[in-house]
Amino acid sequence: MNLQKYPKLSIALTTLSSLAISTSAFADESICGNKNVPQHVQDAAGCGGNTGELPEVVINILNAIIGAAGLVAVIFIVYGGIQYMTSSGEATKAKKARDTILYACIGLIICVLAFAIVNWVIGIL
Repeated sequence: MNLQKYPKLSIALTTLSSLAISTSAFADESICGNKNVPQHVQDAAGCGGNTGELPEVVINILNAIIGAAGLVAVIFIVYGGIQYMTSSGEATKAKKARDTILYACIGLIICVLAFAIVNWVIGIL
């Protein structure tokens, strides 16, 4: 999909990704660095002493990648739905739209399973 043809989609994706990055930065600074926040709140926010350990970092990176892939799958489901609605009854366009939705749903299922499997395996290790 060429994002230059869809400037609004490109702007929306850029905005969502920048919000995700900036929100996590603000949360760490306002909760973890603040001495007025109780310790149990900091622990619940992930500010404990084990935040720099390798397994937790790996889990966070893998979860972020799987989450991004899931977001892309949902976007493709919406894109396929729009294609289907605008196919005007043409069989080839409708089939392409159904295939897009089907493959995006399969991708979303794979993302959910990958999330569960990764967290289960890391939990065992």
